[in-house]
Amino acid sequence: MKASMPRFPASAYLDLSKTAHAALFAEGEEVWQVLPKLKDYLAANLKPGFHGKKIGAPWIGENVFIGEGTVVEPGAVIKGPAWIGAGCEIRAGAYIRENVIVGDGAVLGNSCEFKNALLFDGAQVPHYTYVGDSVLGHKAHLGAGVILSNFKLAGDEVVLRLANGETVRTGLRKFGAIVGDRAEVGCKVVLNPGSILGRDVLLYPGTVWHGVLPEATIVKHRPNYDLRPRRK
Repeated sequence: MKASMPRFPASAYLDLSKTAHAALFAEGEEVWQVLPKLKDYLAANLKPGFHGKKIGAPWIGENVFIGEGTVVEPGAVIKGPAWIGAGCEIRAGAYIRENVIVGDGAVLGNSCEFKNALLFDGAQVPHYTYVGDSVLGHKAHLGAGVILSNFKLAGDEVVLRLANGETVRTGLRKFGAIVGDRAEVGCKVVLNPGSILGRDVLLYPGTVWHGVLPEATIVKHRPNYDLRPRRK
């Protein structure tokens, strides 16, 4: 019997030529199925080594690979297992936990936390952000204070919400977001568990989102303000 085609293939959101770890993505799988593979992939393929430059005294665990030209600033913590490519910036205060893979030329900024995540080449996460159980595509950018929430309050399975009201089960209890290539996510955006953003989407600052966005979509959050004269 012929296997059914995935509804959300990785190729619809991610340029697999922009990561050295394309082998993680199997034909016929939904894009989020890469997330449970990160731990075993690192266990099988990671060869620790440091080929970058330290500034001051960052803390780097034993099970970590860092590529040529990558700069790790003071106060950064890289627990590992972690595989970080060439020419990256790991800025002061970055906290890289277990099972993180980072492509070339990426920025992991101050006070940003990463856990069980895959970042493609050129991904930018500069300030005060949480990235858990998520994938960031080529040149995806997260503004200051963005949260990729990866766990439902009820603790049950994460499901996708489609625009027509349909839901899709993922089989995962921890799943933050898939952020497509060149997506721009504005400051203070919260992506709720199971969010999928297409290529070139733009979410305006302050948006709270849960669902699947087609590529090249703009989402604006426009709150109502009560304006009145100030009493003297």
